[in-house]
Amino acid sequence: MDSDPGLRRSHDNNSFTSIPILDLSLGSPSASPERRTHFLSHLRHALTDVGFLYVTNHSVPSTVISNLVGILPALFSLPSKTKSSDLALVNSPHFLGYSALGAETTAGNQDSREQFEFATELPANPSFTCAPADNEEAKDEFRVPLYERLKGPNQWPDEIKHPELASFRTIVETYTAELTSLGERFLKLVAEALDLPEETFFSFLSEQHRLKLVRYPPALVTRSIEEKSDNNKEEEFIQGVGPHKDSSGWWTFLLQASPPHVKGLQVLNKSGEWIDVPVIEGSFVVNIGQAFEVVTQGMCKATTHRVVLSTSQREERFSVPFFQGVRGDLTRSEAVDTLKVHFASWVKKDAEGSEEGAVDSPFLRGKYDTWGESQLRTKIRSHRDVGKRWYPDFYEQYVGDDNN
Repeated sequence: MDSDPGLRRSHDNNSFTSIPILDLSLGSPSASPERRTHFLSHLRHALTDVGFLYVTNHSVPSTVISNLVGILPALFSLPSKTKSSDLALVNSPHFLGYSALGAETTAGNQDSREQFEFATELPANPSFTCAPADNEEAKDEFRVPLYERLKGPNQWPDEIKHPELASFRTIVETYTAELTSLGERFLKLVAEALDLPEETFFSFLSEQHRLKLVRYPPALVTRSIEEKSDNNKEEEFIQGVGPHKDSSGWWTFLLQASPPHVKGLQVLNKSGEWIDVPVIEGSFVVNIGQAFEVVTQGMCKATTHRVVLSTSQREERFSVPFFQGVRGDLTRSEAVDTLKVHFASWVKKDAEGSEEGAVDSPFLRGKYDTWGESQLRTKIRSHRDVGKRWYPDFYEQYVGDDNN
């Protein structure tokens, strides 16, 4: 890769009007040197100028994807009691389970989605369930940071009561394993595109990654957030999920699990325009999380995105984001300093003199020194019923803290 800082941002820094499409096979060791160089240049552009990209020829078996897509309707067709009681998020101190339609808000408005959240299957940490009650010395041996409680087992549908989901756990765990592998392969290419050793970013990863299975129902005209004229007809939109950056993961790998004519995802460019991200069959949409922006000194920025649902679109929309996990004990100083020297020469100033790589991060602004505690605070504030039930000693502290 070119080591000249002046060439490191090799594309014009204009606002993008479409999302780059990268064929991962062109970055494989078997590709010709010319093709790999061209691929890495385009990947660097996507990393530093867009923050979003499609990946194709990603080596995730099509059967693994189709099995997951095929079982989503049965999952969301479970009885309301099963979803909202037996599998409810509030049952889990790990924030894993079902959230009902309208349970979440983003950017101050209610989201129109229901979802199940799963993660890499891990046992519950015994430190939170079997610490000796009377022996203080023994207690110290069991003490671990509270944010480690975010790791733990999933809530799975009862396959005996719901035989239509008999293979569900196997399908989800297989998909999670494949996306974990894809994420690791992709990080090696990212490191190379940024002139770093290929395993540079592995040390930031957690042993647990998260997966959401999301359903957006057909839009109803209840909360119009945008109107536009098209041949003298007004088309109304409601919020599927409001404008946000991905705050919980390292990278996100999104499967748009509906046919190409079902739209919704949009990305905000540097000119303030919303750019559609249509379904491309056989692809994943990949985007930068806020932790990665911090570690790269703001040179690879998390990009604001949203889902809008048109009232003229009468079909439900399914979406499956996979969030590559960040290890909880990552400290603020480690996140900022590890690659600071490497990226120092990349930071340029714009016409007004402000640093192009400046980072606006809740993690950097907040009072909590580790990524894990920052994430625990965010989850408790987002899911207050879970916080009250499982973290009563810390609930008021986190909910009352508005510093990040």
